[in-house]
Amino acid sequence: MNIEVVRNYYGNVLQTSADLKTDACCTADGMPQFLKQALANVHEEVLAKYYGCGLVLPEALEGTRVLDIGCGTGRDAYALAQMVGAIGEVVGVDMTDEQLSVAEQHIEWHRARFGYAKPNTRFLRGYIEKLAELDLRPKSFDLVVSNCVVNLSDDKGAVLRGAYGLLKSGGEMYFADVYADRRLDEDLRQHPVLVGECLGGALYWNDFIKIARQSGFAEPRLVASRPLEIQDPAIVQKVGAARFVSATYRLFKIQEMDASSENYGQTAIYHGGIAHHEDVFHLDAHHSFPIGQVVPVCGNTQRMLKATRLEPYFEFLGDTSRHYGSFPGSGTNDPFAVLRSATVAAPSAERGSCC
Repeated sequence: MNIEVVRNYYGNVLQTSADLKTDACCTADGMPQFLKQALANVHEEVLAKYYGCGLVLPEALEGTRVLDIGCGTGRDAYALAQMVGAIGEVVGVDMTDEQLSVAEQHIEWHRARFGYAKPNTRFLRGYIEKLAELDLRPKSFDLVVSNCVVNLSDDKGAVLRGAYGLLKSGGEMYFADVYADRRLDEDLRQHPVLVGECLGGALYWNDFIKIARQSGFAEPRLVASRPLEIQDPAIVQKVGAARFVSATYRLFKIQEMDASSENYGQTAIYHGGIAHHEDVFHLDAHHSFPIGQVVPVCGNTQRMLKATRLEPYFEFLGDTSRHYGSFPGSGTNDPFAVLRSATVAAPSAERGSCC
């Protein structure tokens, strides 16, 4: 995949999100009200050049430091800047000069709009496969987010390894991207329009799980998914039987993780306090925590809650001193299976992932 193809497509071919040939971009219809309000504070030129496929807005962001890889014109960065607050920071990285120039020229506009004494956003030119080459301190970010960008990279493992190195212990990569239900043929993976439309570079979802684990993220968790509809007849004919989804995954940087969901008889109780999750907290597509309810969890799920920024909002019971085998009903990471399942609800705006 030629990097110049991607740079040209997003720098010159696409002028606004209306030029895309799929329905990848999320619209306001599926967004929670608080995010609509946040986007109302984002400059209209930034909004017009948005090419993401999900809502990369994880929970409990106040005071955190966030890296947005493939930030484009900065729509997500400026939305997140409002969530991290004046004491937090959002750093955006992108390789496309045309998009970065839009993001950078509106830094002061957004500072004034948010009412901050100084900007809490900045943008860097660079490649998402080479994050270690940027002026960024290792293990210094609470979160890494990305919105429909990793699929554009030829070396997705390098992207995930770079993100892992920049995350603090207990940090998280939370990102939306496009996935395929099979490994795509070479001619599809090299087709310029399919690449630019985030289809040609889409991983077979199971290959993504393998790469994530090899990069250090022991147990990826599917948050939500939605089918991606192709609107151009020529592209429909080109991709044939292949199907695509927009899916959001969360990957935690936690050392002591099991290879699978193991049962130690542990529980977690959500006591509330996370903004916009007053009644129930959704960790992923299969794990929800109604306030005050004792919820049985596997060892990995308890670690995801206890060894991260989410810990203050929960009470935990049990340890790993006794093992009861594999944990039942932990769910699947297959975004296509989730869509097919009649027992799993469609992604909701409350989950803040796909719209």
